Amino acid sequence: MVRRTILAGVLAVVAATSAAAQSREDDFVAANVLAILYHELGHALIDILNLPVFGQEEDAADVLSVLLIHDLYEEETAAGIIYDAAFGFLGEAEGNEPAPWDVHGPDLQRYYTMVCLFYGANPEAREALAIELDLPEERAETCVEEFELAYDSWGPVLDGITAEQTGVSMVLQSTDDTLIGQLMVDEVRALNEDFDLPETLTLRAEVCGEANGFYDPGTREIIICSELDSYLRALAEF
Repeated sequence: MVRRTILAGVLAVVAATSAAAQSREDDFVAANVLAILYHELGHALIDILNLPVFGQEEDAADVLSVLLIHDLYEEETAAGIIYDAAFGFLGEAEGNEPAPWDVHGPDLQRYYTMVCLFYGANPEAREALAIELDLPEERAETCVEEFELAYDSWGPVLDGITAEQTGVSMVLQSTDDTLIGQLMVDEVRALNEDFDLPETLTLRAEVCGEANGFYDPGTREIIICSELDSYLRALAEF
């Protein structure tokens, strides 16, 4: 897979045209959108490849998101994405009561699982990040094993769809000129360099009435809602 040193080229453009504070906010938005996109890609792979899921599918999609961030980016960039995406969960937890009936786990639990898996993939290089993000020592003790189990599960799946040459199995059907839109343009291009799916997966960046991202198995589409931009910018202020 291609190891990326910046967020699919987007942040280099942003940095050239934004003040420092605005650029930091853009970083936060881009990192969280990427984490959401990779989560939804997990749902898409489970559907398209007819993968078995033992447990909550939402948990499996969360795990894939972390593994892709670990796999696709150079260390400094990957750590920055995880840092901001983890704080995205923390910000959600600050503003919302846990919903025990929801198919997603509590935001705080998703926060610690994200940090743990990322730390477990390279504990020597990521110890300082784990400490900064308050990963408890008792959880840190199991993180290497948790990462290895996750990779044993998702690794063969990713190996099976790794592209030998740039493909076109992922198609961006609609976008706009916002940060999210540009991120999707570059990310779909990059994902086609990494993976070749047996069936076409359509991606969209568009207004959809809510700050969300989701996979529609009926149409095999990942939709990233433009409303995420303003929502995440507000969340960055928590």
